[in-house]
Amino acid sequence: MQRGASQVNLAFIAMIVAVATIGGFMFGYDSGVINGTQEGLEKAFNLSKLGTGFNVGAILIGCSIGAFAAGRLSDRLGRRGVMRISAILFLISALIAGAAPGSELFVLARLLGGFGVGAASVLSPVYISEVTPASIRGRLSSIQQIMIITGLTGAFIANYVLAQAAGGSQAILWGGYPAWRWMFWMQAIPALVYFLALLFIPESPRFLVVRGREGEARAVLTKLFGPEAAAAKVAEIRSTLVADHRPKFSDLKDQTTGKVRPIIWAGMMLAVFQQFVGINIVFYYGAVLWQAVGFSENDALLTNIISGVVSIAACILTVLLVDKVGRKPLLLIGSAGMTVTLGLMAYAFSQGVFDASGALQLPGGLGRVAFISALGYSALFNLSWGPIMWVMLGEMFPNQIRGSALAVCGFAQWIANFIISVSFPWLLVNVGLAPTYSFYALSAFVSFFLVRKLLHETRGRELEQMEG
Repeated sequence: MQRGASQVNLAFIAMIVAVATIGGFMFGYDSGVINGTQEGLEKAFNLSKLGTGFNVGAILIGCSIGAFAAGRLSDRLGRRGVMRISAILFLISALIAGAAPGSELFVLARLLGGFGVGAASVLSPVYISEVTPASIRGRLSSIQQIMIITGLTGAFIANYVLAQAAGGSQAILWGGYPAWRWMFWMQAIPALVYFLALLFIPESPRFLVVRGREGEARAVLTKLFGPEAAAAKVAEIRSTLVADHRPKFSDLKDQTTGKVRPIIWAGMMLAVFQQFVGINIVFYYGAVLWQAVGFSENDALLTNIISGVVSIAACILTVLLVDKVGRKPLLLIGSAGMTVTLGLMAYAFSQGVFDASGALQLPGGLGRVAFISALGYSALFNLSWGPIMWVMLGEMFPNQIRGSALAVCGFAQWIANFIISVSFPWLLVNVGLAPTYSFYALSAFVSFFLVRKLLHETRGRELEQMEG
């Protein structure tokens, strides 16, 4: 359905998107804050490398549960209601993680934070897609990834500043507590802002129609698009819903064949391969990675910030291109580019030698090759798979199955994230960087062909036109 530009309340939409994407910021901050705290965790809790991997990856178990629960829970409590719950979980997690006396309580805190991250990861983009016009939906949904990277970069900057102020991540900062604990406590500030901001945005009109609250839905849509468009849109939404029952998991199966709908497999492919290309190794273990190839702790933390700035610039480019070029072309460009840059990193690491202290040294100019390739890889990911996966998951499913489909795809995404992230410390020690990065490069290569075969372009289509 076409709407005149004069009918669209862009100021109101911008305010809603700004609030919703704070969830993306929290997603990024809560995920990235662990980067730079590993040494403090290892010494404070006397952890092995595998134990470190589990403490780092504990949040991802929570994320998988949170993502799975949020999709269906949002069909009952609303998109906005579940986002409010996630904000509270962010706050509680930040306070407990910083104060945890041992690994057990720390893991519990990170699990709680993971529930919030998982919920925000799937609900922020779907909420944005449900309150924005099709013509600019991709652009506005892509802002979610900018906020994720901004949150990651914010965590990197906060960690760097705190470590500098204390003289190291394990040095005492304020109140007799080491800097790494304050790195976690800093999360409480944006978490509180997120909760308060959520008090000022409306519920998703598509959720309201599903729950039979059409008067409220029409009021929200009127404020978004004008009264004439609102009445037509309520009728469109109603027409896409199954009359005899509200959304449920069984809707994910084709009622004729009894098999899982192909669009669910396409969504799961997007979710899993976004992680199999290894991006969160850069997010979670960037400091460890660069120290492993000879960078000092200070230089490694600074490198994280540079990577974050490059990633934000790439996301801004995506915002400019996604509604002009389309989703599928950007995914294909990203897959091809990441195959090359990850391959270069794997080659550089394969030429490394260990010095007397056990640190990996890259000969000649290969350290620079690895660093530039890593920046190129981060830029390509954030031009393509980073934002586009969330854009497509938020818009590619029909109204009837959107909540259930997001539950399944979000769960798959975070399980893949957990497998990749928890395995990295062990792989670093026992297998090496070159074979590990070769696997990420192979995944990027395979993803190119899967995108070509399984995905259909969604640019410019109304959510009510999506087919399952």
